[in-house]
Amino acid sequence: MKRLSLPLMMFAALTAALSLGAAPAPMVVRTNRADRLEWFRDQGFGLFIHWNLDCQLGSVISHSMVGATEDYMRRYVEELPKTFNPRKFHPEDWAVLAKLAGVRYVVFTAKHHSGFCMWPTKTTDFSIKHTPYRRDITGELLRAFKRHGIAPGLYFSPDDFWWLYKNQKTLQRNIPDVQPENNPGLMAHDLAQVRELLTRYGPIDVLFFDGQGQGLRDLAWRLQPDTVVTRSAISTPEQFVPGQANDQAWEACITMGKAWGYQPTLEDYKDGGQLISLLIETRAKGGNLLLNVGPKPDGELPIEQEERLRELALWMFVNGEAIHDARPWVVTNEKDIWYTKRKDADTVYAFVKEKERWKVGEWKELVLQSVKATDQTKVNVLGQNDKVLEYKATVRPKTTWKQEPDGLHIRAMRAQRLDDLRQWPNPVVLKITHALPAQPAPRVQIVSVKWDGQARLVRCVGVLEALGGAGAVEVGFQYRDITGLDTHERRDNWQTLPLSSRSTPGEFSFAAPGLQPGRAYEFRSLARNSLLNVFGGEIVLKIQ
Repeated sequence: MKRLSLPLMMFAALTAALSLGAAPAPMVVRTNRADRLEWFRDQGFGLFIHWNLDCQLGSVISHSMVGATEDYMRRYVEELPKTFNPRKFHPEDWAVLAKLAGVRYVVFTAKHHSGFCMWPTKTTDFSIKHTPYRRDITGELLRAFKRHGIAPGLYFSPDDFWWLYKNQKTLQRNIPDVQPENNPGLMAHDLAQVRELLTRYGPIDVLFFDGQGQGLRDLAWRLQPDTVVTRSAISTPEQFVPGQANDQAWEACITMGKAWGYQPTLEDYKDGGQLISLLIETRAKGGNLLLNVGPKPDGELPIEQEERLRELALWMFVNGEAIHDARPWVVTNEKDIWYTKRKDADTVYAFVKEKERWKVGEWKELVLQSVKATDQTKVNVLGQNDKVLEYKATVRPKTTWKQEPDGLHIRAMRAQRLDDLRQWPNPVVLKITHALPAQPAPRVQIVSVKWDGQARLVRCVGVLEALGGAGAVEVGFQYRDITGLDTHERRDNWQTLPLSSRSTPGEFSFAAPGLQPGRAYEFRSLARNSLLNVFGGEIVLKIQ
């Protein structure tokens, strides 16, 4: 990523400081503190809130301004603020619901790409102050979430379509001409706004810079060294969960439906079970899930979004300890059983995500190949006391287990009724204390991906670093088309290239024909044994 030159950084910081009557301070390049990244990893589950004045139109948030006519732009900037009046906005209700759902931090769009500020800024008239509502939405929201123990966070776009429009520049994203680093006036504007936010609302735990954050994140860390900067400083995949576990802090940003802001046209929501599965998979791979909602113009959450948060709330009320303060286990999953491990403890959680619903009163016998019990091991189903099955006085639903050569055998009953019809469809979680890994997982990495123009194929090279206790594993590569997608966005499923068997560590390769010039692809390596698939890194290749 291209870095802002030091002279421009100093000029922008000085301009911002003077614009607010403050004495300039030296710009010091910093980074996220290691202890704060560990804190961030403990949180596990965040709430993203995309809200902007164009929710009144039900349009894509901000992006409708790109390519728009002069008349559209004039009406967007001058007329839309006159009708934005979210009179039903009650942030206390949002905060209570988020807390029930197990949310540990919130990230609110203080300013999206449109440039409209959801706080009464001194830097522009294009803000909430100049609407019929007038009140400080950002401040009220942050205070409400803080009262309920939810860490405050802000989204901020360095791109600013209002500034580009006012300065007669063509609106666009991700090209050098519109970036703050190439527009000293825009950089000064952004720095002044970031300074306002970080001096107005007290400690901010999380900052999400959706764009080039150079200069801005350095100012943020200087003003608030404890702030965790996510996008522009750590990996923040958008609308997908990466294939492999990662021992570094990262965050998956995912919508409940297809849209970020309120967009009723063509919206298609994921059901509660899909969202719970995304949360489980993200935590099993060591990341945080930042789940998005988009409030309506009147300030209420759409009922579909509230319903899904309440379904999450019930599941998290039972199983939250398996999500918070968790880290990856030696494997992410064994088919439909996924894992997390308690941080700094030898407790493992097994999420049973089988396609067929585990019915109340039903015994299940499971074999966990990656988990080994010890003499101190105890196993129980989270949320239930393993003593009583309602209305069945003679049934004792006690979980039992036994270590066998082929794995840990567990016999357990689902005994807690969570809905009237006994049809609660979501995963059951087993808690296994004093557990050890049964065998290590294979390790694989991708080394290179190159286009051979003469042969018209892509040559992929990977390395199998360890077999993980197996006699042999299958290795190979997967790819997907990412042409035209944003840096953090993914849509297509992975396609698997033919695999080969390896019984010793070492390099392997494959020549992939049939991929098209002029398109961009993402590749990753794969190792597969009878237990699981393990992936190693991603490389993006644009075929010329």
